[in-house]
Order: sequence, then structure tokens, then C-alpha cells
Amino acid sequence: MWQPWLVESARLKYLGLVEALEADIRTGRVLPGDRLPPQRAIAEALDVDLTTVTRAFNEARRRGLVEAQAGRGTFIREDRGGGEGAAPPRPLVDLGMNIPPQPPEADFRRLLSQGVAGVLGSPRGLLSLHYQDSSGAEADRAAAANWLSSRLGPVSADRVVVASGAQGALFAICALMLGRGDAVAAGETTYPGLKAVAAQQGLALVPLAMDEFGLVPAAFERACLEAAASGRPLKLLYLIPSIDNPTTATLPEDRRRALAALARTHGVAIVEDDPYAPLLPKRAAALAEFAGDIVWHVATLSKCATPALRVAYVVAPGAAQASRLAGVLRSTTLMAPPLMSALASRWIADGTLDGLATAIRVENAGRQALATAILGGTAFAADPNGHHLWLHLPAHWRAADFAGHADRAGVSIVPASAFSVAPHPPEAVRISLGVAPDRGALEDGLLQLASLMAEPPLDARAVV
Repeated sequence: MWQPWLVESARLKYLGLVEALEADIRTGRVLPGDRLPPQRAIAEALDVDLTTVTRAFNEARRRGLVEAQAGRGTFIREDRGGGEGAAPPRPLVDLGMNIPPQPPEADFRRLLSQGVAGVLGSPRGLLSLHYQDSSGAEADRAAAANWLSSRLGPVSADRVVVASGAQGALFAICALMLGRGDAVAAGETTYPGLKAVAAQQGLALVPLAMDEFGLVPAAFERACLEAAASGRPLKLLYLIPSIDNPTTATLPEDRRRALAALARTHGVAIVEDDPYAPLLPKRAAALAEFAGDIVWHVATLSKCATPALRVAYVVAPGAAQASRLAGVLRSTTLMAPPLMSALASRWIADGTLDGLATAIRVENAGRQALATAILGGTAFAADPNGHHLWLHLPAHWRAADFAGHADRAGVSIVPASAFSVAPHPPEAVRISLGVAPDRGALEDGLLQLASLMAEPPLDARAVV
């Protein structure tokens, strides 16, 4: 059995343990198939805490050095493989991808199979396997209008476009309304998809100050005035009004109305990207409800149901604008996936979609409570109904370094630089709680992060 020791020159203790194991494998002191001592025994032998050893074991698994066998322990892998050109192993706990917690696999498989069978078995079901109009089938637009009316007020189907996901919809809206060099205002941290669209289309992003309630209307007004004075007025305001990604802030109604009024005064259109609204227990007034003539409302199903549907609904300011948007989509994605669009319509009609959103909200609340219990001693922003949180790091950590160390410890998270529009990102990271398959896996990842925050890097004095 391996005799544990530490490489003293390692940056962190858990890495010193992993490097020691790696060295002993390389020199043949420990052989493939050899069993490692229990974690608690290693902690006692080296006089380190158990969390350090757990992180070391996770990192060793991530590097492909060891494997755990249920009921038997942890062993040196016999097929470590790797070698030059091999793809790096994936993190053990993914807290980076921001998707909602999904139903148990068996339940989800049943939902999908029954739903698809129901669509195809309906009188005109086989039409869902054919090409569709780029704005979406009439029945799907009608279903979307009915579903959205509960939070937007009356919506006519001729204003609705069914798109292949919110990202494709956002790209098409910007392509329709903007030209290269045009200015788009957004929060100083914002959805990375907007940054990608801006880079592709040559748009200028103007960062707006934010606080715990979201975008600051005075900052938007100032940006409008400065842009007009420069001769390049703002053309578009992008915002996520509910459970903002990444900051989790939800705009109060007075701010929503203030931003809409300012946009109208300065001739700025608004893209209201609102994927998390169905997760709120109380209805929040959408900007499209009281400023529908200047607002493009985007509602994707990826955050309140499943990203597998690849369906988003766009409510345009009017029927003519919806038709023009469909023309742009015709030249890019052509159409939303017809079978998934029909399935979404079926789930709207029979209540499955609202049931999924409710189940996600309940599971999110449980996961947020778990995160609060583990990370409660640190500063972070969260909405109890959402599936991500915004963690502000202690002074001895920089966000990029923390994310890198977390990845090496087997936990994937996203640093603020991925979201930042401003030149100096905050020292924060987004932690997504939904992608972990269960709360046990989530707890493992959060404990790793809590341990990492408490243990500053060896060069911490350089970053304080």
C-alpha cells in the first residue's frame, strides 16, 4: 500500500499530495492496481485536514491516475493512457454550465417519449417532420402567444416568431436592427452570448453600472446622452430583467418602467431576454407589457424546462417586424426544430411545461439552501428560485486564478471575465447549481470551493 508524502514545493497542499503520488507512480514505487490507504488515514499520517485529501483524490481522478471502486476503495489505474495529444479529462463536478436541474432520467425519458409519441400520433402529427415556415407553424405561434399572455398581457400570434434557441434569436434581432459599429448598451457584466454576437457582427458594447437591483437607470441615461453627443447614438439596450445572468438581480418594476421611458425618450430599442421569468413565484411586469412598441421580448424554454428542446419565442413590437425577423432566420437557422416546437406546444397545452418550471423552482430552492449552508460565510448574490449564484471572492483570490485552481480540483466554474463588458471585471465567479446530477454531487463541488476559498494560494501576498 502506498506510503503518502507531500511535495513541499507544490503551490497548495492537496497538489503536493497529488504530485507525490504521481512521482511514485512514475518511479514504480506504486504499481497499477495497488490500493491507496483510506483518506482519513492519509490525513492523519500527514497531519492535514480530510478536505485536503479529498481534493487530492478528486484531482488524481481528474488526471486519470486513480479510480474508485464501490465498496473496495481507490486504486491506481491500470489503463492510465493519456499520452501526447490526449484530450484533458473533464472536471468531475460541472458547476459551469447554466442549465436547470432536470427530472430523474427515467421520468424525463418517459416525458419525452410520451410527448413525442403524442405529437406524431395526432391527426397532422407527421407534418412536424417536414419543413416549416421560418416564423414557426401557426399552431406553435398560437400556443406561444397563449403561454406568454400570462406575463405579457394579450399577445397576438402574428407578433410571435418561433426560433431555434435564444442565442439564434438574439443574433437575428441584432442582424436585423443594427449595422457594424452600432452601439449596444448592456450591464457591465452580461450574458456571454451577447458578447459573442457583438464580436461576430462588429457591434460596440457600452457597459452600464449595476447594483444589487440590476441596471441603474441613471447610468443608462448618461450613456444615452454621451453617445448622442459623440454622434453615435445608442441603438439598442440589452437586459435580463429577472434573475440576471450572472448577477442574479431582478429589476424592480419602477426600474423597468424608468428604463423603458428613457429608451423611448432617446429612441433606443430594447431586447428583453427573460428566460428565468417562469421560475419566479410571483409575476413580474415585463417591459414588453408596457412598452411593447419598442421591446423585443425573448423567452426561451432552456431555463424553465430543458435545453434539449432548442425552442425560444420572440415577441416582436409588431407583425411587420416579426415578418422581417423571420426573413433573417430563414437565411441563418432556416427554422426552429419542428418536432421539438410541436412538443413544446403540446406541453403548453397539457400543463407539462408549467409543471416542469414548478419542479425546477422547487429543486432550485433546495440547491440554493444547500449552497447557503456551505458558502454562507462568504459574500454571494443569489435568487432562491434560480439555478446559479454570483460569488464574490475574498481579497486573496483573483477570479481567473480561483477558477483555474477549482478546475484542477475537479470543479468547473466561470470567472467574471467571461461576462464582463467593462475593462476591469469584478473578482467574482458564477456557480451554476443545476447541472450537477443530484444534490450529493453538488455538495461535493461546493465543499471543494469552500475549502479552496479558505486556503489562499502561496503567492497570496501578491494579489491582496
